[in-house]
Amino acid sequence: MTHSTAEETVFNQPPLFVDINLVAADTPLREAARLAAAELLPFGAEWGSKERLDLGRHANETPPRLRTHDPQGRRLDLVEFHPAYHALMAHSHAAGLASSTWAGGSHVARAARLFVISQVEAGHVCPLTMTHAAPAALAAAPALLAEWLPRITSGPYDSRFIPFWEKSSVTLGMGMTEKQGGTDVRANITRAEPIGGDAYEITGHKWFFSAPMSDAFLVLAQAPCGLTCFLVPRFRPDGTVNGLHLQRLKDKLGNRSNASSEVEFARAFAWRVGAEGRGVPTIIEMVQLTRLDCAVSSAGLMRMALALAVHHARHRTVFQKRLIDQPAMTAVLADLALESEAATALAFRLAQSFDRAKNDPLEAARARLLTPAVKFTVCKAAPGFIYEAMEALGGNAYVEESPLPRLYREAPVNAIWEGSGNVMALDLLRAAARDPAATRAVISALAQEAGAVPGAAETAREIADGLAAQELESRARHITERLAALAAAAALAASAPGSVAHAFGTSRLLRPRAMFGANSIAEPARLLDRALAEA
Repeated sequence: MTHSTAEETVFNQPPLFVDINLVAADTPLREAARLAAAELLPFGAEWGSKERLDLGRHANETPPRLRTHDPQGRRLDLVEFHPAYHALMAHSHAAGLASSTWAGGSHVARAARLFVISQVEAGHVCPLTMTHAAPAALAAAPALLAEWLPRITSGPYDSRFIPFWEKSSVTLGMGMTEKQGGTDVRANITRAEPIGGDAYEITGHKWFFSAPMSDAFLVLAQAPCGLTCFLVPRFRPDGTVNGLHLQRLKDKLGNRSNASSEVEFARAFAWRVGAEGRGVPTIIEMVQLTRLDCAVSSAGLMRMALALAVHHARHRTVFQKRLIDQPAMTAVLADLALESEAATALAFRLAQSFDRAKNDPLEAARARLLTPAVKFTVCKAAPGFIYEAMEALGGNAYVEESPLPRLYREAPVNAIWEGSGNVMALDLLRAAARDPAATRAVISALAQEAGAVPGAAETAREIADGLAAQELESRARHITERLAALAAAAALAASAPGSVAHAFGTSRLLRPRAMFGANSIAEPARLLDRALAEA
């Protein structure tokens, strides 16, 4: 007979946050997505299961490994992943992350799944995001689109390293930046030499080459008439391995389940996508979609951090009170809940604009103008937000057994990838300058939708005045942040109770937000009930 010792008895610790329906517990998600519960609830239970959460942990604890050569010295250029990574890819591929909007699905429905999946493991989302966005660029080459789109929308997920035409489905990656240029892709020196028709051979390098085990890559290179977009397959049309020599995998801060590499092109075969010299306008069609995913994924990371903090506070007693009932902690968690709810509403309202853009010019203008603003604001908010959630748990959040260190390391990548903060702010200024009338219409619509939210009218005037001012670039971040705040107020006014939108206005529009817990938030208990609905 065994006896428990005092040291073995664990009390005043929360139960594991597993086997949670990530949709049923999230009132703001259900309201912002506006999808029937029947569509999402089974998905939330599936991805909140202990088994699925463990896959996310395993995929990060054993990161990918590059094998450049076989034992006899022949080039391999293979990246090997833990089986958990492939399992996550298969589940997410089946959920439509790679292709659903190209097969008749809505951006909002896909965003809801992305939002949930990112809470469990965000690294594997990278190749699925790029695959989903790639057809927007391939549209500049109708023959390539006709060849590749059916392979993107088919299934199931196929991880084999074989020619794309032998696979059940494909994934696509991208490579734009080089050592000497970074964001300034027009400084690229990688060369593309025509070899007949739309076929070229590419020689040069990419400093960041995302998801190197993809079946093809959208790449920028200098053709005879200037910077051009190309599709570079892993296998040449004759079935031999193409000249993509992987140099090393990046040893990244986070995003560790996903491989990012450096590559040398050794006369790599490629097809031209669009006209020579039109590389940036061609690939930017893809980038709008990847930026939407960055915002949705970051909102998902924030959501999981909030859920872990609220869960802990509900099950932890300090000084004879539940932690969540301690006024100082209540203030912090309610402030975090408001920030998360605003990020969720903002990201999903942007996804709605993508759905409506084809038939509504104002929604198309809204998507153009707000995509950089939403990515800027939500993605930049995530690291600080997740840190504050970690602090609510104390030391337990600072050890690797907790999911929070992984969320914290993951958070910066979306703010850096697909355009860092200054790039986003300057993109917004360019979009506003290209169509001032549409910009004014969008700002007016946001103010009207926000209605009586405190500070909305004043913020709209501040943005309009800022866009009309001199030396715009030095104020780019301020204008971008204020535009996103106005858009969040409008989104909350449409999807959340009036008290939530009012709290956002008083603490984010009428005055700059103070640190979490230092803002006066009305009805904190209601916000916390919405943040993590108890079964």
